[in-house]
Amino acid sequence: MEPETQRTLNRLMRLCAGREYCSGDIRRKLADLPEADARAVLDALLREGYVDDARYARAFARDKSALQGWGSLKIRLALQRKGVGADDIAAALSGIDGPAAQVRLEQILGTKWKTLQRETDPAKREAKFFRYARGRGYGYQEIKRIYDQLRRDQDA
Repeated sequence: MEPETQRTLNRLMRLCAGREYCSGDIRRKLADLPEADARAVLDALLREGYVDDARYARAFARDKSALQGWGSLKIRLALQRKGVGADDIAAALSGIDGPAAQVRLEQILGTKWKTLQRETDPAKREAKFFRYARGRGYGYQEIKRIYDQLRRDQDA
């Protein structure tokens, strides 16, 4: 391996030791290297365990769900954009703590519901609520169930 390529490999090993990266992230960082050198660096990182798409996907899905309240649709799309494989994405999404994610969703949408009470037009309020929840990556059925519950609670 050429000295410049070895320096790049060492730099990326330090980066990967500090936080998770997927192979797509590494490919973007190696864009200025010749193809053969970039492939050699990526292969070395994969072989040594510095880069692991499955591990990255699990950590990404767990963090985005628990910390930022993202839904599975938004997590799936973000991982696809990063070039993570479908099998790794599916495994990562199945590893999300379902009950905790449900509680988080109810908290997020409950808070949004309270902020929308100033909206006088019920159709606009509903549209804003659904748009917000869809933007967070949740499916229509999940949103509808919580929306109906919040409306029932308000009417009671």
